[in-house]
Parts: sequence; structure tokens; C-alpha cells
Amino acid sequence: MRAAAMVDGAIAGAVGSAALNVVTYLDMTARARAASTTPEATAGRLADVAHVDLGPEKEAANRRTGLGSMLGYVTGIAAGAAFGLLAARRRIPLPVGVTLLGGGAMAASDGSMTLLGVTDPRTWRRTDWLSDLVPHLAYGLTAAATWRRLRPSS
Repeated sequence: MRAAAMVDGAIAGAVGSAALNVVTYLDMTARARAASTTPEATAGRLADVAHVDLGPEKEAANRRTGLGSMLGYVTGIAAGAAFGLLAARRRIPLPVGVTLLGGGAMAASDGSMTLLGVTDPRTWRRTDWLSDLVPHLAYGLTAAATWRRLRPSS
């Protein structure tokens, strides 16, 4: 039962990750803003901490880009799987699920980037916070709705 709930949570997290990316890309399009460099910087810092050589700079830059994108999906899927374990045997109201999923994924990504020295949320402007919060709310809503669809009695 718990393993199935974890898998369903991971699926919900993957769907939420897709929604987060769509909302992010819509924001980039609407405001004509560049993509954030924090995913690549995070991947680079993780490689440094793990003593992993990503190769010559041109190839390393491409690897950081790919790894940074994958880290977002890994975080979203892992947050969904963790939610699945938490919610396996209880009914979680949709607003609570949205908050737990969206807030959990946001805390995991922002917290890890802060710990790695990639960013400092204390220096963020209002638009920076909104650019982070709105996609994570989309993640939370979509993941929570997917969870409820996969597990109607949960």
C-alpha cells in the first residue's frame, strides 16, 4: 500500500513538475525574461561538492544545463513521492495538499540552493519571490489534483 502510494505521489510530482515548467515558460514569454541560471549553478556546485569532473568547460557547461533541468524534475518527483508516503493512509484536503506539495518543493529547491551558496533568498526582490512562488503554486495545485485523481478516496 505504501509503495503504491509513493509511486502515485511520484507520478503526481512529475505532472506537477510539468505544470511548474509551463508556468515558468509562460512567465519568461510574457515578461521577455531570460531563463534563470540557478539550476546550472546548482548542478555545478553539486558536482564540485561530489568531486565530479564534468569535463572541459564547453562540455561542462552543457552538462550543467542538462543536470540543472533534471534536478528540477528530481525535486518535483521526490516531493510527490514523499507526499504519497505522508498521505497514504489519510485524506488530505486539497488546499492542504497544494500547500504541502508546492511549499515542500519550493523549500527543497530554494533551501538546497541556499545551502550550496547559489542564491540568498534574503536578497530577493518581490518579483523574484513571485517568479518562484507562482510556478510552485502551479506545481502544488496540479500535483495535488493528480494525487486526488489517482487516489479518489485519499
